[in-house]
Amino acid sequence: MALSRKKKAALKVQRPESKARSMPKLFPSQANDGQKIVVCGAGGFIGGHLVKKLLNDGHAVRAVDKKPQSLWYQRSGQAENLTLDLENHDHCIQAVNGADFVYNLAADMGGMGFIELNKGLCMLSVLINTHLLMAARHCGVSRFFYASSACVYAGYKQKTTDNPGLCEADAYPADPEDGYGWEKLFSERMCRHFREDFGVEARVARYHNVYGPHGTYDGGREKAPAAICRKVIQAKLSGKREIEIWGDGEQTRSFMYIDDCIFGTEAITNSDITYPINLGSAEMVSINRLVDIVEEIAGIKLKRSYNLSAPKGVRGRSSDNTQLRKELGWEPSIRLHTGLERTYAWIYDEIASGHSKRSVVNVA
Repeated sequence: MALSRKKKAALKVQRPESKARSMPKLFPSQANDGQKIVVCGAGGFIGGHLVKKLLNDGHAVRAVDKKPQSLWYQRSGQAENLTLDLENHDHCIQAVNGADFVYNLAADMGGMGFIELNKGLCMLSVLINTHLLMAARHCGVSRFFYASSACVYAGYKQKTTDNPGLCEADAYPADPEDGYGWEKLFSERMCRHFREDFGVEARVARYHNVYGPHGTYDGGREKAPAAICRKVIQAKLSGKREIEIWGDGEQTRSFMYIDDCIFGTEAITNSDITYPINLGSAEMVSINRLVDIVEEIAGIKLKRSYNLSAPKGVRGRSSDNTQLRKELGWEPSIRLHTGLERTYAWIYDEIASGHSKRSVVNVA
């Protein structure tokens, strides 16, 4: 379902403002035309935000996750909420039956501390995307979105801290992150061949380090921005002004705020882009600089210790957004400091109020 010329023109002018907490409405509401949108992995961080955005825009949404709904990060009574294990083919049929659009955000994943130590679990996510694609074909789904990752990119392209930005072609010759990255790269190919052979209109975005409120920040699956926020908050509340950093702190990354991620996800899904495309910020920083920013937000300075044996991933990674700008006339624009202020405030409230073990947030 390609964008009309009028909608493409609108896309180029409705650019998200870095100070805005929510993205402008890009596409007209489909609530009155009987379409059903399914979000798989709806109990997760990105999935929860996507469900909320779609509901706010007036869409009919089916939210699916294998976790008990009491453990979903966000849950809304306005959605049709289903608890299903999407590694199971029959459950995938149940999830997408009657659907027009399917967003596949479901995967067993986490930050580097998780994916380096759980490669087999990460690989099993191939069953989710494979069975969802089969179900989408069987049920006649109009549009299928797959959330891939920058972990598909070749390791030999990420050996220095001054990475110029990874472009889409840098995924081949293949040398992805072991386990998690290989599963993502294989699933990208599945999307391509189901589109070419069976007519499933699949779209793929390679996410680069998404962060923001209403996600995990402890327990081992959290990513660097949330982990650093948690560590700084705990140091501030405890009075123990110390922080442990994984690696030497000079490794570099770019981090995309959740609002930019949701905007880009919808735009790519509704576009004519048939190849995997970057969706990430081009604002690259070192982990040491990331700590600097969170310290500035918290108003404290901490003594740093460096755990050189901890999982730390590639040496340098950032997103080259040349293709994204060419295709959409847009790229993620919310500055890291702005997004971290919002993320820090949410995590601080969760920890200070004793909610750190209560994941679910009922939004409606």
